[in-house]
Amino acid sequence: MRHNILIGGSAGTGPNILTHLLGEALVKHGYYVFYSRDYQSLIRGGHNFNVLTFSEEPVFSNDSKIDVLVCLDENTEKIHKKELKEKGIILNGKYENMYFAGRLFKLLCVDFKILDDELKKLEKRYAENIKEAKEGYNAEKKEVCKIISKKSKNYFINGNQGISEGAIKSGLDVYYAYPMTPATGVLAELANIKGNHLVLELENEIACINAAVGSSIAGMKSMIGTSGGGFDLMTEALSMTGMAEIPLVLYLSQRPGPGTGVATYTGQGDLQMARHSGHGEFSRLLVAPGDPKEAEELVSECFYFSQKYKIPTIILGDKHIAECFYTLNGNPKITKSEKTTTKLERYNSYEKTQTGEATEEAEIIEKNVVERLKKKWAIEKDASKFSQYEVYGNKKSKNIIVSYGSTKGAILDAIKDLDVKFVQIKYIEPFPKEVRRELEGRNLILVENSATGMLADVIAEKILIQISDNKKILRMDGRPFLANELRKEIERRIR
Repeated sequence: MRHNILIGGSAGTGPNILTHLLGEALVKHGYYVFYSRDYQSLIRGGHNFNVLTFSEEPVFSNDSKIDVLVCLDENTEKIHKKELKEKGIILNGKYENMYFAGRLFKLLCVDFKILDDELKKLEKRYAENIKEAKEGYNAEKKEVCKIISKKSKNYFINGNQGISEGAIKSGLDVYYAYPMTPATGVLAELANIKGNHLVLELENEIACINAAVGSSIAGMKSMIGTSGGGFDLMTEALSMTGMAEIPLVLYLSQRPGPGTGVATYTGQGDLQMARHSGHGEFSRLLVAPGDPKEAEELVSECFYFSQKYKIPTIILGDKHIAECFYTLNGNPKITKSEKTTTKLERYNSYEKTQTGEATEEAEIIEKNVVERLKKKWAIEKDASKFSQYEVYGNKKSKNIIVSYGSTKGAILDAIKDLDVKFVQIKYIEPFPKEVRRELEGRNLILVENSATGMLADVIAEKILIQISDNKKILRMDGRPFLANELRKEIERRIR
């Protein structure tokens, strides 16, 4: 049984901390919890809300209908009351967020001591917070859930934390970034993790990538992070890394475009940009995780390939996976990479001789191009040793959903009990040609947060399989897919 709680209020009223307190408590009780954030590009005011979904079974997405509506302001009730289930509960009134924390914990039969422990971890305003929480706990008379309590090895993590942990475990030396939602979370995470790495915020994205290039040349494992508009500015230097053979890991966290778009929402419109940005022909690795655990694993694979082949590698995420919290289990598989593969010599963006001098000699140019092509073939062979795609659901089904990235969670929740197989693509470049046997001759359905379904174009290009427009389930309003709504769309296309 899935339960959905929406917590809303204006920016500054504290829906985030309230949601996270509850999520942490439920995970400790043995539940699976997933929560997403919806917020405007405002520091104060406006309307922000989070939706927390929990269940005794794994859950990776939200639903469109709400069981409990927590209103930190009057506007929340006006906006979301229509989403409340018939017997749904509204918690409202002019109180602080910790008062509602107390009411929620009582409503869900969670021991108050757990809330007390979580508030102590916050350190700030403990006396005020615990007083408000007790008032709310004592005021609530209903108990709607019989909370289970069992030991669990699950952990609660979001995509930004997964990216950061993967980088640290890969031996990160320096991370450069200019703040840009939704990539900024990794900048903050890495800055707060104690270690031997350096985190630097520079004046713009051009400065970041050029500083990272210099650090890589000096033998440091370098990584940068940005979103679409910042990535645009980095592409000239990206081409230089391909020519000069400089290892670099780049985190590209997508949001809707073009231009500024809607800065605090989600989308998957940068796939082709990530594949093709930069001039000339050079190798790159492009991977896309579907949850924070995969993010941790794929970052380590990016470091492996960047160091071994001296190429730029890109991990492609988006706002949804970056900021949503997932309940996961099992240890990520971290791929070890060489400490450093660069040496101090002459580097530039020209075709060059063996000793690094710029050249225009035809024979040398052709030899260099061939060497870069050989690198591409070697990367493809090496990548086949890794898990380039995953298969879920009924593996014998003729109905195939194909997707990549953050849509994974809603798809897994939507296809339960359906005659459907889900093929999740994790490696975009190099593309896993072997996936053809999973897709050929089947009823293919694409799920993507974009207006055109770019993964379908990649599939057509790489393995010559077409996905018709009427088999594309696309969402282009900046919001993520919801499990119950996606299920209806899938059922319509497999009838």
